[in-house]
Amino acid sequence: MPVVTRSPVPPDDGSDLLTSPAVADLLRAAVSHGGGTLVSWRLDHVDADPQRSTTATFRAVIDWPFGRRDELLGASARVGGPSVSDERAVIFADGRREVAVWLYPHDPDLPALDRAAYAEQLARTFSDAGTFGAPVSPDQLELTMVGYRPRRRAVLRARVQLPSGPLTCFVKVLRPNAYQPVLLRHQMLAGAGLPSPQVLLALPEGLLVTRELAGRPLARAIFDAAAPCRAEDLIALLDAMPAEVATLERRQPWTDAVGQYAGMVATALPEAAPQLERLTEAITSGVAGIPPGDEPTHGDFYEAQVFVGGGRVTGMLDVDTVGPGRRADDLACLIAHLTTVQRMNPEQEARVRQLVTEWLPVFDTRVDPVELRLRAAAVAISLATGPYRGQERDWPGETRMILDAAERLVRSVR
Repeated sequence: MPVVTRSPVPPDDGSDLLTSPAVADLLRAAVSHGGGTLVSWRLDHVDADPQRSTTATFRAVIDWPFGRRDELLGASARVGGPSVSDERAVIFADGRREVAVWLYPHDPDLPALDRAAYAEQLARTFSDAGTFGAPVSPDQLELTMVGYRPRRRAVLRARVQLPSGPLTCFVKVLRPNAYQPVLLRHQMLAGAGLPSPQVLLALPEGLLVTRELAGRPLARAIFDAAAPCRAEDLIALLDAMPAEVATLERRQPWTDAVGQYAGMVATALPEAAPQLERLTEAITSGVAGIPPGDEPTHGDFYEAQVFVGGGRVTGMLDVDTVGPGRRADDLACLIAHLTTVQRMNPEQEARVRQLVTEWLPVFDTRVDPVELRLRAAAVAISLATGPYRGQERDWPGETRMILDAAERLVRSVR
């Protein structure tokens, strides 16, 4: 009798529940536990680590005793059960799994988000710390959410009306254990004279407030008719980082994690698995044997992190990831982002394509051209996790477009 071999059942990472209509019962129970009634909900964001954990957020309309409100609910499930920080949320069990649920801004891994998300608490924080030299009232603050990655970080823009005039700053909320390393990096670059954000307030619970940089984001300027800056200026900015950056903790390059990113994309879009397998093999074999490098690197260098003005670079954002590595990774990160910009009109597409065409040969004089393109392809595959994670309207189509960009980068070295 032939032996039938069955594939092992993958561990329950919560993704089936948190991304399906079945999650409604969980959300309803959580809202009821908090004293409200769930009126409606929709999936907003998914962070999946296949066969390990899933975190999702949901836009919800809730009736509370004090009235109806739009809210953001978060939920996390893990293969091994709740983590220590999950216990700061409310744990719900259905007999098969336990899920941690919270109501924004009470993120269990971001305790400082409570005081950053509302003008009343943030104004009190500024006043108590003397951040602006005088008390600040809530009506002097205008808060806008820039980005929220549940359980990881959040960034809010705060426009403060001061007697001397309006001032814009950014409120970064971090995990408490990330606070000191991030603050150290800001201080290190500022001490070396780099145009990095000025720290206005730092609190160990995970709150970092920085002043807005001069200029405007390169992410906007890439569409201008005039050149936003020179490729040489971008290289010079990176090369100006102090040597002590290379003594910091190393960040894993995208090429080392490309298999993991490919697995995430394939889980969300199974038909892309063969293409992902082929690309991953080409990338990993192509960079095999290249040493990790000990140059000071930014670690997440792309157009949204660079500010420009008057045709030159005026600042560099998000220095949280600076550390030792290879310059090719920084330049590859920028190329990957520029070749995967979504939802452009034809004129914008042509402008960005022209910039890439002009900048690539310059980057090729600083790093190995083959390495640059293979590393850029790895970054692109990591970016392909974004459309599903953000639940974009056409996330399958956007994912395929990003993978096609990675394919073109790999083919360009053959």
